[in-house]
Parts: sequence; structure tokens; C-alpha cells
Amino acid sequence: MTKKSPYGTWESPINTEDLTSRTVTLSQLRVDGQSTMWVEGRPNQGGRNVLLRRDPLGQTEEVLPMIEESVLPDVRTRVHEYGGRAYAVHEGVVVFSHAKDDRVYRYDLNNPSDGIMPLTELSDRRYGDFEIAEVRGIVYAVCEDHTVEGEPENYLVSIPLDGSGARDSSLIHRIFEGTDFVMAPTLSTDGTKLAWVTWNHPQMPWTQSQLHVASVDFDGEIIEKMTLVDEEGVAVYEPRWTLTGDLIHVDDSNGWANLYRTEGFEWRENEGVNEWMNRLRTRRLHPSERAFSHPHWQLGLHSYDNLDEEHLICSWTEEAFWHVGTVRLDNGQLEAWDVDWWPVGNVAADGGRVVMLADSATETPAIVEIQRGEVQILRSSTWTDLPEDLVSKAEAIDWPTSDGEEAHGFFYAPSNPEFEGPEDELPPLIVMVHGGPTSAARPGLSLFKQFWTSRGFAIPDVNHRGSTGWGRPFRERLNGNWGVMDVNDAADGVRFLVKEGKIDSNRVAIRGGSAGGFTTLSALATSDVFTAGTSLYGIADLKKLAAETHKFESRYLGRMLGAQGPDDPVWEERSPITKVENIKAPLLLLQGSEDKVVPQSQAELIKDALEKEGKTVELKVYEGEGHGFVKGENIRDSIETELDFYRKTWGIS
Repeated sequence: MTKKSPYGTWESPINTEDLTSRTVTLSQLRVDGQSTMWVEGRPNQGGRNVLLRRDPLGQTEEVLPMIEESVLPDVRTRVHEYGGRAYAVHEGVVVFSHAKDDRVYRYDLNNPSDGIMPLTELSDRRYGDFEIAEVRGIVYAVCEDHTVEGEPENYLVSIPLDGSGARDSSLIHRIFEGTDFVMAPTLSTDGTKLAWVTWNHPQMPWTQSQLHVASVDFDGEIIEKMTLVDEEGVAVYEPRWTLTGDLIHVDDSNGWANLYRTEGFEWRENEGVNEWMNRLRTRRLHPSERAFSHPHWQLGLHSYDNLDEEHLICSWTEEAFWHVGTVRLDNGQLEAWDVDWWPVGNVAADGGRVVMLADSATETPAIVEIQRGEVQILRSSTWTDLPEDLVSKAEAIDWPTSDGEEAHGFFYAPSNPEFEGPEDELPPLIVMVHGGPTSAARPGLSLFKQFWTSRGFAIPDVNHRGSTGWGRPFRERLNGNWGVMDVNDAADGVRFLVKEGKIDSNRVAIRGGSAGGFTTLSALATSDVFTAGTSLYGIADLKKLAAETHKFESRYLGRMLGAQGPDDPVWEERSPITKVENIKAPLLLLQGSEDKVVPQSQAELIKDALEKEGKTVELKVYEGEGHGFVKGENIRDSIETELDFYRKTWGIS
């Protein structure tokens, strides 16, 4: 028998402990022979990032010992603030960045008694995106140099693996510089060629970037360099060499992030770059309206890998649903694998083994291995078992926008086998807006969403125009329209659900973080659809943010607003801080004190302005947190605060 109870009051077996103490984040999956390695973010250890290894016998253990007495390794890089690939492994040799001091360290699993060795000195430089060239005794890395005046410099370096660079920094060589940004160094199988990606202001890596290739000498220094891809409006992703010496990359020259193969890299002594270039042949593998990669907010994304000499194992998205399968290198034939898992992160292979970070409609993100069509879970991100009838599964929905186009999303209805709502009541709605704004809502099982649906709240997870997964033109529709189209798409989604009779139009909240927080604040200031809002480290004053934010995104706002110069009136017109008198709905602000992307001052500005107007606003600042909360106690408090906020705002009891 189910119990009738008002929506939003249902008792749920999912609590905030499930979201922290019994949940970890999984990332940076790699394979090293028959071993599988990944980074595990642990909220119950203050957000520490732990490097784990599953050995060929199926045993999983933490890889790294203490760096020194009482200092546990925290495998994370702060390059671009968003980080990403913070370690590399090659035949048991691990190179990693330690978050607490930004130094690079080496640890040899084959000789654990040697302990952890520092490879760089203590300085205001950050390193990431490592590529080990052990035969040369070096590791390539992206360096973000904060020792210079003004903006930090970004360049490629080679770091000696013997630790000499920690004693004499002149032994760490700059092997490429001169562009605003650089990433993705990748060494050919024979170790003679290096490829990497660059871009310059005001571009982002997914708007326009370049692919470079060079031959390297025995010391790892560049001999000859050429630019393989450099086209206006074309972005390059994930260069990677095949087992036979060809170069694979992804670019969106046809409007979709498709795979390309370049052949003819045989280097001949005394040969110049022009002769080399003339022999190269590039062709697209499986041209289609599919995206085989996605915007690189972080270093080291790995959406495909070599399966064998004839096939790639790859992942791709079609309208926010991800797939995995193989593509032939000779003719580009694509074969989807029939598995009920959706890649959510890296896909990797070695010696015929295929592992990936994936989720499904009924499983939270996990590291899984696929063999002969069978899926084995190697590591789950949660230790909470959910009854199947408790899970609210994603329903893909599309709705017309008020200007005659279309937006997308996933709808989650309230679901709890123990409860049902009163017959004369419809559920309250929490509209979720992703960040980026180039990210995308996904349909995989999320404990966070189930926390809400199991209590009687409905959720639309919005893929507004500007989201990734529907091709470059759909993503670029938001250029110049940020703060307008994303707001309208969210509001039109609410109107669609009201018309469908699925939700209570008087109890509608909007929530989002970062760019999603900006959309939240903008929606409250320009729309009467929403009766509550939660902004997590959202943007209130665009001009002020442009003066304060980090290098990586310092020109990004201009692209999204359609006006690079902050003197253009649109910067003020789109800033929520200039429209606080229009915000009538109660607002909750959640912010980290150490956020370098959207500083605390942004939340304080909107709070002070709303209080001056006599509006209902609450601000909670979490000490030591950055752009996203990682400490268990803060995650728990922020979710409980948000739940209490909605119940209080809507009189749910």
C-alpha cells in the first residue's frame, strides 16, 4: 500500500550520506597492459583525488604511498583551473601532479622501494596532460607558468624522469611556446613524432584550434614542425597515433566532431617539412551527424583508443545519448556494440581489453570492462543499492521554443513506491540547467536527481540551444544570445510541462552552477515563470567577472555575448545585477570561498543588491571550496540547505 502525502514531503531512502560518504567521483581512466588505473575523488577525505589500480588478478588498491610523512598524494592539476589529466602511466612508471604543491612526481610500481621522487621544483607553475617518453628519459607536459607578470604563459615542456629538473630547473626544456594555449601532447608508437593542439585568444579549444605535428630527436627536442589543421572556425580534438604510425584526430569542419586519419608520416633523413607535408593524406572516417568527442573543458579527454591495428574503439553521441563501438581504419565502417551502458568519460584499450567510464538508465557511473559483449563492473561510483521501482528513469523530451525553434531535455517524474501525491495536487518542479554553457544533460542514473524525485519533486534537465550533442550549428546558436535563448528555452520547457499537465505552475524553481547559475539569475530577472531559484557560483556582473576571472575563459564571455569589448552596452544589459528590481522570487546563493573562476564577490554583489531592494535572498559561503564543492560536509550541507529552501518557499510540510 502506498501512502498519500504532499509532493516534496515523501520519505526517501536516499540521503546526503549516500551522496558523499557512500559515493565517489571517477575520472581519468587509463589502461597499462593488463592493469586498469583511474582517479577517485573522495568527499569523505576532503575531496582528495586518489590514484587506484586494478591489477590483472582483480585486486584494487591505492597506487601511491605518502609523498612524505603525513602527506597523502592528491592527484590533481590546476591547469586552466578545471584541470583534467593529472597523471600518466607507462609500463608501471607513474608521473603525476600533486594538488597541494603543484609539483610533478614520479613513482615506479616496479621498484616501490625507491619511493616517490619529485621531478619539478617548488614554484608557481602548474603541470598536466602528461605523456611519458621513457626511452628518452623524459615526460612531456603542459606547463601553465604563473611566475610571469600579467596572464600566465602556457607552453609544452619536457621534464627529466631522473629527478634532475627538481634540482636544476634549466633541465626542464620548453619544446614549444608562442601560443596562448597548448594541450594534448601525444607521442607516436615508435617515439619519433609528437602531435599537439594549440589555440589563441579570443578562441576556446572547441571554437577554433590547431593541430601540429613534429619529428623529435633522441633527446625529445623538436626537429621539424608542421601544422596539419588550421582552418577558420574549425576545432581540433584528441590527436592520437595508431599502432601502425598514422595520426587520428577529431575535428568539426563539417559541423560535427568526426574522426580523421592522416597517413604518410614516414620521416626521411635530410628531408624538409614541405616534402613531408606533400606526402600526407588525410581522410574522414565515417562521415556522419555524430559527435566523436566534445568540448575540452579539461585536459586529457579520451573518447577513443586503438583496439588493434585495424580498428579503433570509440564513443559518440547522438542527441545526448552516448554509444560505444568500433570503426575500421581502412574504410571507416562503424559498428555499434549492443551494451546497455553509455560512455560518460574515457574509453581505453590495450591488448584487446576495453574499459570505459560509463553509466546507464539504472546504474550510476562506473568503470566497466567489455569482453565478448559481456560487461563487468570493475568499480562503481556508489555503494548504495536503489530499488528498481524507486528509480525515476529519464524521459527524452523536446519542446518548441517561443521563437519557432526547438530545445531538448530529459524529464524525471516523481518516483517512490511508498508514496503517491494527493489527487488534487501536481508536483513541484526543479529545472536544472547545466554549466558551460556548452555542456549537456545526460540520461544516466544520478543519485543527486534521484534524491529529489524520490521526495516528490519533478525535474527537467534542460539541453537549451548552445548545448553539445546536436552539431556545431546548434551549439553556436547561443553565441551572442547567452542570457536570452538559454533562459527562454528553460521557461518554454516549463510551459510545455504545464500544458502537458505534469507539474504545478505555482511551484517552479530553476537551479544551476557557473554558466547555469548565470542562466538561473537571468531567468529570475527576466521571466515570471519561476517562483524560486538556486544559483551555485553563478555570474551576476559580467564586466566585473571579465576583469577577475582566469586566463582560460577571459575572452569567452565576449563570444557568448556577441561583443568582445566590455564597453558594449550588452555587457550591462545581460548582467543580472542590473535587473535586481525585477527579481521577485526568493533566491538561494551557494558559493565557494576559493573559487577562481567565478569569485565570491559575484554572489556577494547580487545578495547585497537584493537585500537593498528588500527581496528574499540567502547566501552560504563554503570555506576552502573552489568552483564546485568536493568536501563531504559541504556537499551535504548545500543539498540539505537547498531542500529546506524549497520547502520553506513553497510551504511544503
